[in-house]
Amino acid sequence: MQRVTLTIDDELMESLDRYMEASGHQNRSEAVRDLVRAGLLRQPKTDDRARRCMAALVYVYDHETRQLSKRLMDDHHSHTNLSIATLHVHIDEESCLEVSLLRGQKSEVEHFAQHVTGERGVRYGQLVVIPASAERPGGGHAHDHADEHEHEH
Repeated sequence: MQRVTLTIDDELMESLDRYMEASGHQNRSEAVRDLVRAGLLRQPKTDDRARRCMAALVYVYDHETRQLSKRLMDDHHSHTNLSIATLHVHIDEESCLEVSLLRGQKSEVEHFAQHVTGERGVRYGQLVVIPASAERPGGGHAHDHADEHEHEH
């Protein structure tokens, strides 16, 4: 093991201590190691960026930011190959939450998510990716087909 020295501001240290206490870590080193591992797991792996996936992009934005709502809608319209659906919720007078369901090549989904969350006025964003390998074998699904409809597979 290697020893690393970190400089952390007081507010972040208080948050780390609260996390440590809530999660049952015995010391700060253990807590930091777990947080680093969790952060690294979120990083894209170069070997799976070409694979297909499904994803949920969750973001909060200030709807008063000039033209932001229009830019976000235009982004989704120009990526109809990725966008499945979007849920829009008004949090308060100035904030909106959107959850966008996406499907496509992982690198394209990640690029789209980075573009959306990088827009000025987007205050929070997180992408949850589900690899295509988590789908049912053969591309099937488990609901009753009372009426005939098509699926994009």
